[in-house]
Amino acid sequence: MIQTPGRTHADLLQHAWRSRRVETLRLWLAEGNTLTVEVQTLDQGLHVVRLHHAAGISRLVDDNGQSLRFTGTQWISRLLLPLGLTHGVQTWAEVQDETIGLPTTPIDNASLLAHGTRVAFQTR
Repeated sequence: MIQTPGRTHADLLQHAWRSRRVETLRLWLAEGNTLTVEVQTLDQGLHVVRLHHAAGISRLVDDNGQSLRFTGTQWISRLLLPLGLTHGVQTWAEVQDETIGLPTTPIDNASLLAHGTRVAFQTR
């Protein structure tokens, strides 16, 4: 997660667990709902979590509605594995073709997930 002065990753993880949003997700999953977890990698090593479900796509957010940003997939694993989510698909945000500096062509969500990299949520 994003490191802030005076707060460790463990502190931020505990805060996320206390978040009503994570509790809402836990309850939603307990009702038997299913989803696909997308770990979207942004520039500079940041990751956000997008949740694909029958009703659309949601983001994992804090109590203020801001996307939770993680500095490593191990923090995502530590948050989602206790909820019973064992894996996800890592994708990369579309910004531009870094090789030649041209904008990329948008890709649909199904293709994005189909061509992403499967990641296991396992922290040792």
